[in-house]
Amino acid sequence: MKFDTINLGLTGYDDLFMSSEERADRKKPKVEEIAISELRPFKDHPFRVKEDEEMEQLKKSIHESGVLVPALARPTEDGYELISGHRRMAACAALGLETMPVIVRKLTDEEAVIAMVDSNLQREHLLPSEKAFAYKMKMDALKRKAGRPEKNSSQVATNFDTAAEIGKSAGESRDQVFRYIRLTNLIEPILKMVDEGRIALTPAVELSYLTCHEQAILYETMSRDEATPSLSQAQRLRKLSQEYTLTDAGISQIMSEEKPNQKEQIRLRRDEFSRYFPSGYSSKQIKADIIAGLDLLKRQREHSRDRDSR
Repeated sequence: MKFDTINLGLTGYDDLFMSSEERADRKKPKVEEIAISELRPFKDHPFRVKEDEEMEQLKKSIHESGVLVPALARPTEDGYELISGHRRMAACAALGLETMPVIVRKLTDEEAVIAMVDSNLQREHLLPSEKAFAYKMKMDALKRKAGRPEKNSSQVATNFDTAAEIGKSAGESRDQVFRYIRLTNLIEPILKMVDEGRIALTPAVELSYLTCHEQAILYETMSRDEATPSLSQAQRLRKLSQEYTLTDAGISQIMSEEKPNQKEQIRLRRDEFSRYFPSGYSSKQIKADIIAGLDLLKRQREHSRDRDSR
């Protein structure tokens, strides 16, 4: 005789006699101690691991209390790909630890990118370049996940609202998200100037529309003259570039214009004094040595004046 069975939602005697707290505990993610040697950084990870004061504080915290928040990783053929926790892994490695706590999840490429970006965007100090590449990676992942085709997007967003979704989670407007993404079109030396605060975001967006050759000439001009373009100059450079009339001489001419708020400057070509410095010296090191030399010259003159007045 066939008897009907009633599904009570129980999978065994353990479930039957388990408390509600124990059932809830079983739903918590499992934390594993994974060997650091088996963890690989996320491919094209845009967030930098810097040896700064925050890293020193993290090392101190891990040394005293261990890793309080587990990292997140996904399994690969030869180990695990780290999704979040790159700074924690670097700190553990620096402290000589062999393992660290990790939550392992099977994630698609798109899910992994979104999780990686979202977990890192919560950091307090992010460089413009980090935001730029993170936003682009997340936008591309969301588009692939949604099955929508890639489209070119303007500085003011007219595209579908992946940018709005990204902006909502990051506390940015959708237009601001697109502006940051434009920075990924800058050549590395100019993007570094944006990270250093030497070029503001809005002029940098305008410069991102220049070709790589035009940007390279612009960077040489900025380095030589120690000047950066104002928003008006950046807009003119973009306009001439899009009209295919921007020449190397035109870039130099625009950059040589004195800005209304520009202080009087003494300009020297690097080749005029480079023989006085080691070949590997940066502009910053040369400037520091020149100032130090002038300070010494000033003291010598003052000493000579005092001696002559006696």
